[in-house]
Amino acid sequence: MDNSRTASCKSCVKVYLCSNPEDCVVERRALRESVFPRLREHCRHTHGLDFKVIDPYEASDPRTGPDQQTRQKLLQACRESSDGPYLVALVGEQYGAACLPAQVEVAEFHMLLQVCQRAGISTHTLEKEYLRDENTVPPSFCLQRHKRLHTHPHPDTQTDEKTGETGVEEEEEMRKVLQAAVSQCVQEGLLTTERALGYYRSALDTDLRFALENRPRHDIIKRCLVYVNKISNGRGQSEGADQSPKEQLLHPYPPLKALSDDSLLTQLCDHFLPSMVTSCQLLVYTATSECDPRHGYTPARRRSYAEGLCQQLYSDLLALIDSSVAMGMGKGRGSQVLPGAEGNTTPTSGRRRAVHRENCAAGTLCTTGEVVAERQGSSGCCVSVELGPVEGSGCVRMLTALLEKSGRRVTSGQQGVVNLAVISCPLTLYARLLHRHASLWTSASEVTDGTLPVGVHSSITVFLGHLEEKHGLALVSRALSYLTLSRTGLTEAELSDLLSSDDEVLAGYVSASEPPPSRARVPEVEVERLLLDLKGFLVKRSVAESHVLFWVSRHFGLVVCKRYLSSCEMREEMHTAMADYFNGRWAYGRAKPLVISQNTGLNKPGAVPDTARMKIYIDRQPPGQPYVFNSEPSSSSSSPSSEHVRVNLHKLLELPYHLKESGRWEELGRGLMMSLEFHQAMLRAGLLGDLVTLLEDGEGEGASQLIFPRERALLAGILRDSTCLLWRSPMELSMVMKVRLLPFLGLCPELEGYAEEVTQGIRKRGRGLGVVLSPAPSTVPSTQCLLPEARQCPVTDAAGTVSGTVVVIQSDGSAWVWRGREAEELKLSCEPPLRYVSVRSSGSFILLSTQCNRQLLWDVNGTTFFQDILSLERREPKPTDQHARTIVEGFLVCDDRMCVWWKGLSYVSVSKVSTSKLLTRLQCQNTVRSVSFPSSGRFVYCGQEKGAVSIFDTSTGTLTATCSSPAESSVISVILSEDEGEMACVDSRGNILLWGVATKTAPKLLKECCSGSSHFELINTDLSEESSILLVCKTQEIVLWDTCDWEQCDHFRAPQGKAFSQALLAQDGHLILASLEACPSVLVWRMTTGQCVLSLDTGSPSQPLSLLKMECVLSVVTQNGHLTKWDSEVICAAAMVPRTGAGVREVVLEPMGERFYVIDGSEVLWRWSLQTGSPEAHFLHDGPVEKLCLSPDGSHLVSLSGEDVYVWRSDTGQNLHRIHGSRATEVLITSNGHIGVCVSQLGLSRVWKVASGGVVCNIHLYLADAQVSPESTFLLGRHHGDLLAVSLWSGTVSKRFSCSERSERSTVVAFRTLPEHPDFVIVMAASGSVYTWRVTEETVCRQFLLPQMFLCQPQVFHMSSDGSFAVLSTDDDLITLLDLPHARLCTVKAQGPVLKVCLDDSGRYAVYICHPPAQGNGCACDLHTKPMLAVVRLADGGRLGRLCLCKTPTALAVSEELCVYVGFQDGSVGVYSISDVTGRGGAVRGRIEGIGRERPCRCDSEPVRWLPLATPSITWAKSSSEMT
Repeated sequence: MDNSRTASCKSCVKVYLCSNPEDCVVERRALRESVFPRLREHCRHTHGLDFKVIDPYEASDPRTGPDQQTRQKLLQACRESSDGPYLVALVGEQYGAACLPAQVEVAEFHMLLQVCQRAGISTHTLEKEYLRDENTVPPSFCLQRHKRLHTHPHPDTQTDEKTGETGVEEEEEMRKVLQAAVSQCVQEGLLTTERALGYYRSALDTDLRFALENRPRHDIIKRCLVYVNKISNGRGQSEGADQSPKEQLLHPYPPLKALSDDSLLTQLCDHFLPSMVTSCQLLVYTATSECDPRHGYTPARRRSYAEGLCQQLYSDLLALIDSSVAMGMGKGRGSQVLPGAEGNTTPTSGRRRAVHRENCAAGTLCTTGEVVAERQGSSGCCVSVELGPVEGSGCVRMLTALLEKSGRRVTSGQQGVVNLAVISCPLTLYARLLHRHASLWTSASEVTDGTLPVGVHSSITVFLGHLEEKHGLALVSRALSYLTLSRTGLTEAELSDLLSSDDEVLAGYVSASEPPPSRARVPEVEVERLLLDLKGFLVKRSVAESHVLFWVSRHFGLVVCKRYLSSCEMREEMHTAMADYFNGRWAYGRAKPLVISQNTGLNKPGAVPDTARMKIYIDRQPPGQPYVFNSEPSSSSSSPSSEHVRVNLHKLLELPYHLKESGRWEELGRGLMMSLEFHQAMLRAGLLGDLVTLLEDGEGEGASQLIFPRERALLAGILRDSTCLLWRSPMELSMVMKVRLLPFLGLCPELEGYAEEVTQGIRKRGRGLGVVLSPAPSTVPSTQCLLPEARQCPVTDAAGTVSGTVVVIQSDGSAWVWRGREAEELKLSCEPPLRYVSVRSSGSFILLSTQCNRQLLWDVNGTTFFQDILSLERREPKPTDQHARTIVEGFLVCDDRMCVWWKGLSYVSVSKVSTSKLLTRLQCQNTVRSVSFPSSGRFVYCGQEKGAVSIFDTSTGTLTATCSSPAESSVISVILSEDEGEMACVDSRGNILLWGVATKTAPKLLKECCSGSSHFELINTDLSEESSILLVCKTQEIVLWDTCDWEQCDHFRAPQGKAFSQALLAQDGHLILASLEACPSVLVWRMTTGQCVLSLDTGSPSQPLSLLKMECVLSVVTQNGHLTKWDSEVICAAAMVPRTGAGVREVVLEPMGERFYVIDGSEVLWRWSLQTGSPEAHFLHDGPVEKLCLSPDGSHLVSLSGEDVYVWRSDTGQNLHRIHGSRATEVLITSNGHIGVCVSQLGLSRVWKVASGGVVCNIHLYLADAQVSPESTFLLGRHHGDLLAVSLWSGTVSKRFSCSERSERSTVVAFRTLPEHPDFVIVMAASGSVYTWRVTEETVCRQFLLPQMFLCQPQVFHMSSDGSFAVLSTDDDLITLLDLPHARLCTVKAQGPVLKVCLDDSGRYAVYICHPPAQGNGCACDLHTKPMLAVVRLADGGRLGRLCLCKTPTALAVSEELCVYVGFQDGSVGVYSISDVTGRGGAVRGRIEGIGRERPCRCDSEPVRWLPLATPSITWAKSSSEMT
């Protein structure tokens, strides 16, 4: 790896664990099992950092651990790349054996040999193990490491026990010989003491001094930790008694004075470490273990110390990491690279590079260069620089420099071989590879011309072979394959995790002879050593807030794929493993099975019989893979996107790619593409465009495997339409989906899980607004496509096939094809280039006409071959001047035959499609305008100008009959019945002639159907065979005909001042879609009601040129080249959402909340069922319904229409009474449901019995804002500034409240009865005084006086049933409330100007509708311009939730069950539930869960109609005052 940029590439806390492996086995194991995993999870979830511990002795027997040079490289890498502490040292009671030097300079080695020879010490072992190598710089004697094939060495791997013991004895002998010689050299002054100490120091001492000596203070302060364990009486009495004096050396010369292990350990602990504490503030913890002299340092005491060490080290490292990260965050982090998002700083709805775009080599692809080097830019990010071929001498100099840097050189003979190789391949990458090969040569190596591989790929192959010999085939092949198959690269920690999860790799580290471990991982040191050997060929780059490894050249990926990934099965297996890893399948303690051989511990399928295999379950300890780290909810709901939340970007980029490559389409579609959690994380990461692209991807490799196309398209459309909001506020995704997705769940049941995630989010937060009943959506999600900006010529013609292919012609003669979201220009290899003038379609065929009178036929479902058919220039007579450019009017294909007719010509050509051979030409009397070619294929019916229709027999090419219309209008359309017995001809005036053509030679006119407005120009026709309806579109009207009896069934006029430009039938004829002139939208009418229910936005200011109805898609092409597609079923689902005939004026709720009533100003009173989410009954009236009142038990309802009062049975719909002569302006019912009150402003107010309609008494005074007292005793209301209580039995004034009696010159402006306190009334005076009036005792208590600026607004005043809170007024975005029990005023600040506000009956919540705040970006979408609904908890002012209504609300009500009902201007109703852990919302959730989910298309269902009495059943006589 290239660590030249470590200052900017620290995304990992990498700690080197320094210890004496023979002394700290228990402590290291305890740290690995209990401390390091916890720290890893903390770093990952809190800071987004990886945490790694490099224990050089973790892999195997300490005697076979890494040498001193390798350990120092590992330690240096930890120092440079760790974002925080990098060293933890454990010092115990044992100093450790001295390290044998890896190499000794020639002069010094000869000196040591001479000293030994003079002393008579045998040097045979030294001379055998140390060989001279002139290729080292300077020349040295090098210790010969025995070649160990790294088939994952394990302590109990079977070896030659005798050979192992011999090796240990030889090492001990060499150590003693060297120390004896060095000691004598010091005495003779040949060596300094400091140089001699290098032969005595242990690995622990050497590593500590390398890490700490001569280092800057900032590399030590808060980055290094040392733990010293001093043991007193550790050996015990019995052990001490048996301990013999230290064995004397085998030579007569004594060693250096006082250089025993104990003295060296004392020097380290009591001198060196304290000096580092003083000079560099090194953190050193010293513990003294007092042992019982009889037993010594027992295993129990060691375990006790290990437990304390774990606690101390965890807290220390935790503090250092948090402190270091906090300092780093203050300095800021470098810029990150997101694939497909480079340079994007603003939201875009266009197509971005796909998230799971295939990356063949997982690295930078060079075109001319072979190597990608990295340099650090000014911003700290990496920049790629291409290095191309250089001269051979340059490569030689580069190779020499690399060798010198690594302390190596080559002999002159070897140099000649190198020069020849460089000349054959003068590439910098090849020179780097030669350096690796030459570094392995000694001066004794025999090198010939065939020694070095030729070419880059061969050289890489040999290099990989060396790695396999050193590290093992399984480790190398799997590690390099994972790096190559990753989409954006892997971090070092991810590579270790993947290797630990790989059965083939881990099997070599698990022994069958010992009890199976519950947890196991591939040692980190093994991975680090491999990465050290790959240094220079792997570089780091910053991707998705992680610093990942990727190949320096694409050639490594190519060789790895060829060597290790040649089979599709192997690639799929590894992609599956990577998908499992990034999906967190084996995280959080889930053990993964591993099959190993009971003999060797190696996992080699087929190598041993099944009986010799054993399956064990091991926790590989991979980290969790949440989408968001540290995602605990914020304390403030207003800022959900807390800065403490970190998105798992690497998972977002890698997981979709590996799921696709492993063929797991179900998991990709259902687990990611339709997962709210995944979408939320993508939005938080700023990858909205990538998410939309992923959902819409239907063009890439494997796209045909993707499932749920409609669901994905719907989600993509919603996300794209909400880009303006979601880009800046990604946490609003749940709110957007509540508003825009739920109406379509009945159509897309696979999205039920997605909707459930939205609901679960409310449950987790414990508060929010849920959707019980979705209103009609304001928009329909669409897919929008644009021609390239450079080709913005006007579109002149367009056509589409049933499969969805769209072809457009531009004014410059170019043709463009849409087969997905991208447009491709249609170019054929011919000279000069073809220019097109028109395009027509039939089924799956496209027919293009060119300016040179050529016709090209294209079967879009077949090959891309274009057939040149019926070329007029070559096969037909030369056209006259008036037909210099002949354009196809239309064509039809039936089986293998095709009929073509042209504009202005009077014949039809019949040809064979497969051969383009002309079969016959049917000559007509007049210009052909339309053709019908039935499936039987024998007869052709040609509609012509002047009202003629000719019938031809195609088998003979003869004319059999001609039908003529006396009106002589051009026949625009010919429609045949299924048996071809009847033929309907539509002329240019919209008239229809029905002919009997059972006898082809003698047609008979059966019926003539005349259109009422024949002077309007006919635009087009459309036939729905399913519903037997023919649509005839004219400029000013649309006429519908029933094709069964050919009677006109309906007609629609164009909006005033507008004209139709095209119209189509949709959804089996239940909907009409039409475009208007000078209107950029497509309007949708419901046929049964004639109501315009939708306006489809084309996303372009230009007028639609063509409406194209395809198999399941409606496409619109505008004149400026904008293509918009809608799913026909989605349009139907939106259009068929129940709604009233006009805007909702009032919503009245039943006490039980199961049904509610809607008044829309028409003569219809609508009763809706909350369970079905649609109207279930209509109560018809003879005039517009003005008022409605329900009895408390819901059994009766009283409605007011004109001067009549209607009394209904709500269960049966029976109109019990129709009372005339009330002149009422308000109707009321008492709490017992027996008495009704009609309040009249111009006459008598009558009190009457609901059961009979008989009048009880008359009230002569008009009472404004009348209310019935809770005990059904009085009618209260305002009259001339006073509040009166009129008896319901006598009609006389029984009680009076007057402000003048309170010595106050004011009037009553508002009051409210309190159902929970029936004797009391809250009275508001104009002066601001608030009174409590006890009606029965006529006592008054003045509560307090409101400030002048907070006076009550009567039209806004609303109070809860218990009198705890009251809404007083609204002022722009402020709502003023009165907290009566605490005698205080409260204000609620809304997001914008308040439109409506009310309280729930219990006084716990305020519900309001307000305009959204103004947007600085000028966005005019519904989410930013239409009102929003919000709920506030009154106890503490907490905001429970808000929803964008996306439409204009006209009514608001809140039920006792905490459901909010909102009526809209388009006649639909939305119902929303308030959920709050402190309120009663939780009890409501169980009952309303799932309401409104399933809503199938109700095209044919109609509510029950309840008719009123034809005439009034009761007439109230007018009083004398009313008569006058």
